[in-house]
Amino acid sequence: MFSKSQIKLIKSLFQKKFRNQHRLFLIEGKKGIFELLDSSLELHSLYTVEDIFNASEEKINLISETDLKKISNLHTPQTALAIFHMPEVTQPKINGLQVVLDEVQDPGNLGTIIRLCDWFGVEDLICSPGTVDCYNPKVVQATMGSISRVKIHYLGITEYLTIAKEKTPVYGTFLEGENVYTQTLSPEGIIVLGNEANGISSQVEQLISKKLLIPKFGNSQKTESLNVATAAAIFLSEFSRRKITGK
Repeated sequence: MFSKSQIKLIKSLFQKKFRNQHRLFLIEGKKGIFELLDSSLELHSLYTVEDIFNASEEKINLISETDLKKISNLHTPQTALAIFHMPEVTQPKINGLQVVLDEVQDPGNLGTIIRLCDWFGVEDLICSPGTVDCYNPKVVQATMGSISRVKIHYLGITEYLTIAKEKTPVYGTFLEGENVYTQTLSPEGIIVLGNEANGISSQVEQLISKKLLIPKFGNSQKTESLNVATAAAIFLSEFSRRKITGK
C-alpha cells in the first residue's frame, strides 16, 4: 500500500524546513539513485515502477506510474524516486584546495559546482548560510551523484576565512582582479566565488588575499561576466593544471 503518510512525507521534502527537520532529502531518476545507492549514504525508502534496484526489500516500494506522478515534482516524472538520510558533516579542515560560495542562489549553479568539486578533487565546499540549500531537489539532480562524494558545509564564511587566511591563501574572483593565467598560484588555498548578481560581498572582500580575473578574449561589449559555475570550472582547471605542472 502507498499510504497517505508516505505521500505527505515525500511532498514535505520539497521544502527546506522539512528536509532539515527530518534530516532527509530526495532524488528522482534511475541514474542518480543508482549513484547514491553505490555511495556511503543511507537509503530511507525507494519508490519505483521498475523492480531493478539492489536495496533492502523493506525499503523498496513498487508503485504505479499514477502514484509516481502524485509524488514527483517533475513535469515529466522519471520511473523512480528515492529518499536518503543526510550525512553528518564535521567542521572542515583548512587544507588542500577548497571552494567557498558567498550567497550563490541558483540551484543549477550550485549543483554544477558540487560536480566540479568532485571532478577536480576538492573535498570540502563551504557555503554561506544564504547559499541555496544543497539538498534542494534541483541541486541534487544537477550534481549527478557528486553530492555523495563532496563534503558540503554551511557556516559563517567571514569567520571561517578570518581564521583560514592566517594559514592559506584566499583567492577571490573579481572583475577588477589580476589575470589568473599570469599570476603565481598556490596548489593549496581557497577560491571564493560570489553571488550571481552582486559578486563577493564587501565583508568577504576584506578577507581576500589576492583578487583574480578570467580575462575576456572576445570583442563583444555586451558580455559583462561569466556564469558563476562556468567561472568555477575555469578557476579549478587552472589551479589543478598548475599543481600538475608546477608552473
